[in-house]
Amino acid sequence: MHDFPLLLGIDIGTTGAKVVLVDGRDANALAHRTVEYPLHMPRPNWCEQDPHDWWRATVQAVREVMQAERVDAGRIAGLGLSGQMHGLVALDAAGEVIRPAILWNDQRTAAQCEEITRLVGLERLIQLTGNTALTGFTAPKVLWMREHEAEAHQRIASILLPKDYVRYRLSGERFTDVADASGTLLLDVSRREWSGEMLETLEIPRSWLATVTECGVASTRLSAEAAGELGLLEGTPIAAGAGDQAAQAVGSGIIEEGTVCVTIGTSGVAFAPIGAYRPEPRGRLHAFCHAVPGAWHLMGVMLSAGGSLRWLRDLLGDEFNEYSCYLGRDPYDILCEEAGRIAPGADGLIFLPYLSGERTPHNDPKARGVFFGLSLRHRRPHLARAVLEGITFGLRDCLDLLRATGAPPREIRISGGGARSAVWRQMLADVFGQEVTTCQSPHGAAMGAALLAGVGAGLWPDIRLAAGLVRTSPHVTTPGPAADEYPALRDRFRALYPALRGEFARLS
Repeated sequence: MHDFPLLLGIDIGTTGAKVVLVDGRDANALAHRTVEYPLHMPRPNWCEQDPHDWWRATVQAVREVMQAERVDAGRIAGLGLSGQMHGLVALDAAGEVIRPAILWNDQRTAAQCEEITRLVGLERLIQLTGNTALTGFTAPKVLWMREHEAEAHQRIASILLPKDYVRYRLSGERFTDVADASGTLLLDVSRREWSGEMLETLEIPRSWLATVTECGVASTRLSAEAAGELGLLEGTPIAAGAGDQAAQAVGSGIIEEGTVCVTIGTSGVAFAPIGAYRPEPRGRLHAFCHAVPGAWHLMGVMLSAGGSLRWLRDLLGDEFNEYSCYLGRDPYDILCEEAGRIAPGADGLIFLPYLSGERTPHNDPKARGVFFGLSLRHRRPHLARAVLEGITFGLRDCLDLLRATGAPPREIRISGGGARSAVWRQMLADVFGQEVTTCQSPHGAAMGAALLAGVGAGLWPDIRLAAGLVRTSPHVTTPGPAADEYPALRDRFRALYPALRGEFARLS
């Protein structure tokens, strides 16, 4: 009978909670489950979720993994948490949720971002927090509640990030980690602690904030009540964990400077570790704490990467999804394969993937998605090709900014749902002009959370060693003949946003 320790990594994503069961000896993923939950858009450009849905999905996913693998709860050495960043979960004095969580891709706070910049000053804001004030961040959401939901704001006793609300349900305690806290606009990122200056300037009480720790620390333990719901043992250690991108980097082995992780999930991210705190002077890239103590990272973020492909799938309606079901195929796989049958440039069709506004490189919440160049000859495969190319061009914009800051990618690893497609992998290599390596584990942030749990439980002495266990695919994708065609196509893509920026503002 095997009795080696096991780890559970829990990722509270935008579309669902993912739980991965990991071998505590060699970091091999043994099983996983994802339970989806809805995304609510009560008004244009608003994005919210019910935190109770995160908890229900977590309980279901953990139970399904444990039951499917017939795991004795005593073998679980630790739990690790990751999740979507920046979201605001407001709790009252009894620990009850006051209102639906406002998410990372919500764009309602443009006025509050302008106010924060005025109060703090742009240069000081970047120096302190590593970032400009962006609509997705947590602090502007708190100010928005103060201005627009005064009664609810007065009831606030604590504010938590999405994964930390799940930790609160697991343990009854309020903790967060330096990587996730970096995205609140309330952390002194260079010192890796809450910023008294930001809190005082924005009039946010320190008592509202969770205790912040490094990512590999076992911050809390599983309560008796939560253990009963999950089918686990009371007292099981819970690592601090990390925001989804830092956890994704750990789960992809992206620790050393010179390696870059490009992740295509709902958002698209180019993540580059750096050994010292050096924010991009104009704030066009995020500068956050890495999950590794004493390390930071620069990050370019697209708001609608895989989310754009999901939008296209949904736009095609029931007929396409029924067709996919009839074939026994994933609709995303069909779209990617159809895109592969179309030549680069999609017969003159260009897609701007700004369905939720955009961060990198434009920092424009008013930007909108565009199909440019539509004609009668264009069909579904052309649309799919244009969407994939638009996303990939946006990711190349992020890489160009990283190169300009002195963080050029020596090695690019790709992960997330987009990395499954051979067509998309080839497009990434062609547009980047550089070979890309596929991460073998498809579990990304959940895998990183499990590795952090292993460090917190003492199975591995540090995060670097744990991340070194991550496997990459033996298959490397190198640029092909189409790479020569893409510079001109990128020039067309990049010319559209400046031409339309004023119209986006007027439309908004």
